[in-house]
Amino acid sequence: MLMIERSARGAVVVFAVSGEILTDEVAELRRVLESEPDFQKVLDLKDVTLVDREAVAFLADCEAGGTLLENCPSYVREWIVRRRDLD
Repeated sequence: MLMIERSARGAVVVFAVSGEILTDEVAELRRVLESEPDFQKVLDLKDVTLVDREAVAFLADCEAGGTLLENCPSYVREWIVRRRDLD
């Protein structure tokens, strides 16, 4: 189950994500991020417990597009780096 909590730090919108980010949840997370087009966005991944390949691809694309990944678990960071190295 995925939970997303929105907060603001000045002009930055922070989405605290907890639980599992799997293929089925990527669309919901994308929709939430796109709902704030005029703000700098941060995904706080401190409480993420599991991601799959689609989620890693999505997170890598978010980061490439300017979204900051805060408290990114080391295994997720490693997958993102590997994916980037393959591209």
